[in-house]
Order: sequence, then C-alpha cells, then structure tokens
Amino acid sequence: MDITAQEQYERKGKALKVMMLFGIGSIMMVFAGLTSAYVVSKSRPDWLAEFQLPNSFLYSTLAIAISSVTMHLAYKAIKQNDRNKTTTYLVSTLILGLLFVFLQFKGFNEVISMGYFFTGSESTITTSFLYVIVIVHIAHLAGGVLSLLYVIYNHFKQKYNSQQYIGIELCAWFWHFLDLLWIYLFLFFTFFK
Repeated sequence: MDITAQEQYERKGKALKVMMLFGIGSIMMVFAGLTSAYVVSKSRPDWLAEFQLPNSFLYSTLAIAISSVTMHLAYKAIKQNDRNKTTTYLVSTLILGLLFVFLQFKGFNEVISMGYFFTGSESTITTSFLYVIVIVHIAHLAGGVLSLLYVIYNHFKQKYNSQQYIGIELCAWFWHFLDLLWIYLFLFFTFFK
C-alpha cells in the first residue's frame, strides 16, 4: 500500500511531537530539581528572606505572556493560510521574546545595584539561586528564539501552509512551555521566600 506525501508528513509530525514531549519532560525535571534545591536551601542561616524581585522581572513576565498569545495567533493564522498575519505574529513573538531577555538582564542589573551579587565573595545563596535558575531558563529561551528564527526563515521560504505547519506547531508548543515555565518561576520567586 502506497502512502501519500500528506500521510508521510503527518507520521513525521507525530514522531516529532513525541520527541518534543520528551524534551519538555526533561527540561521540567531540571527545573523541578533546581526549585527543590531552592526550597531545601531556604533553611540555611545565610538565606535572604527579605529579598524582592525588581519590577523588570514582572515586566518581562508580561512580555513573555503576550508573546505566547502572538505565537498562538501565528499558529491559527497559518492554519487559515493567512501568510501576512502569520508573518506579523511570528515577528511580534520574536520581538517580545527579545524584550523578555532584555528585561531579564535589566532585572539582573537592578539586583546588583541593590547591593546583591550573583557570584563571588559578596554573593548570597538566595541571589546565586536566582541567577542560576534564570540563566538556565534564558539558555532554553535562546533555543526557543533560534527555533523561532528557523520557523520565520521557513515561513518566508513558503514551506508552511494550512496543510503543512508542523514546524510552527512544534515551535508554538515549545514557546508556550517556556512561557508557562517562566510564569511558574516568577510566581515561585515572588511568593516562596
């Protein structure tokens, strides 16, 4: 029995989705380990209970949440073969993702200007945890931005349409996961002191 090109594409898409779920699961385990270590470390005598996240981290959270909306809209637009809207939403997602990274580093600078350091003899366990967890998240977001750039490139090469959009779909899955992961981390750092 011959399989059509569309059936082959759908089979490949299913395999890629399973691989994506495994990747997301392993990233979740990394952050579960890091946040668990954070909880255990709270009992240390040098823990800074009064430490507050600067507002830049809140603004970065808003940027990443909005980027999840634009990514979803890009996915919906390509399923309707609306290439112009897809372009607009993909580029908007990229800009918001870069704004997120900028605001994260601005937040780091604000923490340092408050007199808290992430490494070295003047650092504390609290700020070191913040630094490690946020940097690991930004590293994964860099992967998300690279994936998004690849999707934008393929979109301009007209490789996606209403029948073949697995690249945008997988990028959207990963992007939404990273967004939810950051929101979890932000809430964790804000309310679990």
